[in-house]
Amino acid sequence: MPRVIKHPELRREELLDHAQALFLTQGYDKASLNDVIAAAGISKGAFYHYFASKDALLVALAERFARQALAGVQDILDDPDLDPLSRLNGLLAQSRRAKIETAPEAWALFETLFRPENLVLFHRINLAASASFSPLLVKIIRQGIEDGTFRTFDPEGVADIVMQFGMATHDIIAKAFAGGTDADMDVAIEALETRVRLYEIALDRILGLPDGSIRIGEPGYVRAVMTARRRTSAGTALSPAPAR
Repeated sequence: MPRVIKHPELRREELLDHAQALFLTQGYDKASLNDVIAAAGISKGAFYHYFASKDALLVALAERFARQALAGVQDILDDPDLDPLSRLNGLLAQSRRAKIETAPEAWALFETLFRPENLVLFHRINLAASASFSPLLVKIIRQGIEDGTFRTFDPEGVADIVMQFGMATHDIIAKAFAGGTDADMDVAIEALETRVRLYEIALDRILGLPDGSIRIGEPGYVRAVMTARRRTSAGTALSPAPAR
């Protein structure tokens, strides 16, 4: 059989596809690099041409998820009829919808990141998300400052605060995982709902808006995302099909 030559970017995407499928079906910890290499039908040398390690593979998956999420909000970013506040709330609303829709897959892939030994990797993945979304937030905030919607003085700082909200909830979720019971998860859900309300108020104040202007969450949002882990752990079927 003649050797099949593929474009490097196509080969890289195929490796990510195989890794995603294995991580979803076997779990990140149980799926080895050898499993990924075997599924892709390439040599170890070829694999290491694209990814330096298993951690690098997971970070690349996170970056791909970020790009997909970015594509999902492009219509909001491009809508000329939205004012800055509506655009910001629209961006947050789309993020909520995406998290609810992909929650089972996200838990299957990222639950391992909330273990203490993976805190550094968790930071790296958050950096990937921040690199994609911070420039969009900065642009929206600057537009709001220019037209008088927002009253703040550091768009980059505000965007950084928004992106850090996810990092600030790490300990709450990690403790829920460590406990492992439904009661532990219910405590975490209540704590996260309280924290989201606090973040909304904080962001309103930072942007010089009346309380209730920014909606990071909505009724039932935190519970819908967090209980997806229960359904996954109980054996909910997951589709290993690569997301595009």
